[in-house]
Amino acid sequence: MSEIFTPDNLFVGHVMPKVTDVGTIAAGQNLPRGAVLGRVTADGKLKLVDKTATDGSQNVYAILAEATDATTADKVAPIYLTGEFNENALTLAAGTTVADIKASARAVGIFIKSAVKA
Repeated sequence: MSEIFTPDNLFVGHVMPKVTDVGTIAAGQNLPRGAVLGRVTADGKLKLVDKTATDGSQNVYAILAEATDATTADKVAPIYLTGEFNENALTLAAGTTVADIKASARAVGIFIKSAVKA
């Protein structure tokens, strides 16, 4: 089997190291690489970050490293705990913007940047 690499511009900058781990994606989600994840306080499962949530997942915890289909069951998936990420390559819950989550991302070592230099 042969795979073709297609750059997705998820990373921007090379100062902050990328630290990886795995996490459990909560069932009911089919998420792309680059999904910004929040951590549910009660069970530690990861959900797409949503500024309206009140279960802990309103705060950034990690960035999903690989597309993960957890539609029918929880799935363990690779995540980035730190790094510098392109704001245009991230996926957030509907109604949530980069401005809404940038401070909580910064607090955990995730830096969200524009890929365009001013």
